[in-house]
Amino acid sequence: MGSIDSNFASVADHLGTREHVADVLVIGGGPAGTWAAVRAASLGARVVLADKGFCGTSGAAAPSGNGVWYIPPDPALREEAMAGREQLGGWLADREWMRRVLDQTWDNMLQLDEWGYPFPRDEGGTPRRGSLQGPEYMRLMRSRVKRAGVRILDHSPALELLVDDKGAVAGASGISRQAGERWLVRAGAVVIATGGCAFLSRALGCNVLTGDGLLMGAEVGAELTSMEFSNAYGIAPAFSSVTKTAFYRYARFLREDGSVIEGASGHSRSKIARALLQGPVYAVLDQAAPDLHDALRLAQPNFFLPFDRAGIDPFTQRFAVTLRLEGTVRGTGGLRITDKTCATSVPGLYAAGDAATRELICGGFTGGGSHNAAWAMSSGAWAGAGAADYARQLGSNHVARHVHRAGSTAVRDTGGQVLDPSAVASAVQAEVFPYERNYFRHAERLQDSLGRLDALWHAQRHSRGADNTRVIRAREAAAMTATARWMYRSALARTETRGMHKREEHPGLDPKQHHLITAGGLDEIWTSTRPATTPQPEALTKEAA
Repeated sequence: MGSIDSNFASVADHLGTREHVADVLVIGGGPAGTWAAVRAASLGARVVLADKGFCGTSGAAAPSGNGVWYIPPDPALREEAMAGREQLGGWLADREWMRRVLDQTWDNMLQLDEWGYPFPRDEGGTPRRGSLQGPEYMRLMRSRVKRAGVRILDHSPALELLVDDKGAVAGASGISRQAGERWLVRAGAVVIATGGCAFLSRALGCNVLTGDGLLMGAEVGAELTSMEFSNAYGIAPAFSSVTKTAFYRYARFLREDGSVIEGASGHSRSKIARALLQGPVYAVLDQAAPDLHDALRLAQPNFFLPFDRAGIDPFTQRFAVTLRLEGTVRGTGGLRITDKTCATSVPGLYAAGDAATRELICGGFTGGGSHNAAWAMSSGAWAGAGAADYARQLGSNHVARHVHRAGSTAVRDTGGQVLDPSAVASAVQAEVFPYERNYFRHAERLQDSLGRLDALWHAQRHSRGADNTRVIRAREAAAMTATARWMYRSALARTETRGMHKREEHPGLDPKQHHLITAGGLDEIWTSTRPATTPQPEALTKEAA
């Protein structure tokens, strides 16, 4: 077997290390990760899947009910579906990728039906495949992963990637929280499917989603893209983490004195955010006809659970609401995809789901649950196949490679000051939670926040390593800091309002900025632009000229 450098993280020197060998390592056990693992295994690859939580129950999809961007293969219907996203996303999506995702999602939903997912049936027995209930979906996916022969490492967060002497990704290492030992997987290729970053905002299912995969990717040189489109906020009862927003289309939003917030109907987050800056905001779902109540409860039972526990009838009684930051989970930013196999810009590294950019099908506007669900299963399948093929081409000798640990922040003891991960996380939240900083952006406020975030990052880079009980939290805090810095540097680079990115001093769309923004770097964040593939409307093009 090959060797590994001796610079093992001193924060865990006393821990045992359990080594595994795989052709493909999948990091993350949500929809994207499980589809990647099943697909890679079906192609003959030896697969290990490492999940931060318990594969099948952790992450944003598991507790949720989601619609799926599932469109019949009718050219007119699919044209309508694609066209409906283009203006919302600022004409930044890619039609070829939209078609690929629609095709792959159609096939994957049929596959789920064959595997036994309990799709509801109409009176004629035809399955309705337009949505998935998270608990049933992920229970089935865990079963399929195990059936495929994949080794699952539950409660085993990855801390850092491994790279060979040529810079290609060659595995990862992490900690098994239950066994109290270090794990290390030598792999021919790695799929990052760790989800996005919601900054520990308590949004439903998101508190394991802290941008870990983005940091690991950047540490080996991977590029990110569309990070400015990462200011997604979900409407939630002030007393709850449930950020399912579909049913707020039936709501009226009210101020403390009972006056209606004009323009907030249809769950307009901009109007709600403005009102929240002035005082409490309330909602009541009294625009839903009584004969709809039972159907809504059946469609998304977890939406109503917090109300039932609090003794509130949301159809007749008003309740306080807030906006919880969902960041890149509901945004479109993530690791940049360079080809149809979902490869990143680093050899041996693939990305899928919310850890990868969704700009390809959503442009600059959130895909919500439906597009993200379709992207997760499609990109997961492609990344799994791509990683398996890459490992196959390396051959069995990939385990003989000399590899190095790539982690550079919060996993090495530099002898500096000891930082409290909770304090670091709180400091990041203070910069990204406020609506006036992240939702309604302005260069002056972005630069102000970046000054503090940059200082926070450099403090972490030169901090004393955390002990084994805190190293996971320290890495989460570092990933949150890095993600915020990529977001705000990209936001500064886009001096217009496009998609979900709003610049108060640049309130209009600038046709001359019809491009995508790539970002990267750790100590020094850089950005550059790439041309978009979808043409803007002729009227905008003429205006730019």
